[in-house]
Amino acid sequence: MLELHAVTAGYGAFTALWDVSLRVAQGEAVAVVGPNGAGKTTLLRAISGLIAPRAGRIAFEGAELAGRPAYEIVAHGIAHVPEGRRLFPQLTVAENLKMGAFLPSARAHFRESLERVYALFPVLAERPTQRAGSLSGGEQQMLAVGRALMSRPKLILFDEPSMGLAPVMVLRLFDLIRRVREEGYTILVVEQNVRQVLKLVDRAYLLEVGRIKIEGRAAELAEQDFVRQAYVGL
Repeated sequence: MLELHAVTAGYGAFTALWDVSLRVAQGEAVAVVGPNGAGKTTLLRAISGLIAPRAGRIAFEGAELAGRPAYEIVAHGIAHVPEGRRLFPQLTVAENLKMGAFLPSARAHFRESLERVYALFPVLAERPTQRAGSLSGGEQQMLAVGRALMSRPKLILFDEPSMGLAPVMVLRLFDLIRRVREEGYTILVVEQNVRQVLKLVDRAYLLEVGRIKIEGRAAELAEQDFVRQAYVGL
């Protein structure tokens, strides 16, 4: 479904990614893990068109995405749940969800999508008129995911979804993402919480200093000694 081949990207004179190649098959949940500053957020920004790669190919269902604007990539079926959630804090829950359905194809199925989001996240259904900025951190993350689902995506990109959440909310968040996956969505998630994310995904890539260091089945990576010691805390 998604294929990256030798992607290099960065900001100004700084290069954050070097020759990164990865793939995500339809129906898979794939993680990119690694420390702060490894280039994980840059990777997702390159896929979703927020920055243009300097080299390499990004293909989604056979279509070349590298260099295309973000709104075209959303139209191809890729939704991005950004780091820090990036909600519209002064808008209500319902208004934020409506913003997620800005594409004509999504507007045509607005009511159906809204009912699906409210079924997944009943707490949002209970407070459609509440301002997004007054929600708890966990509720804001639910709203960010719900807004992404409103575009009716084929692939969802999650950027550090557990960042800033209390430990009990982190567990609830990963359960939330698991439920989203069970709805049939394909997922690519970048995350520092390696212990939890490896329980959620099929495969994972370890990104260090802008380069893929290792890849494999999630269960196999979790058993690698250096991964356990450096990232899982065992």
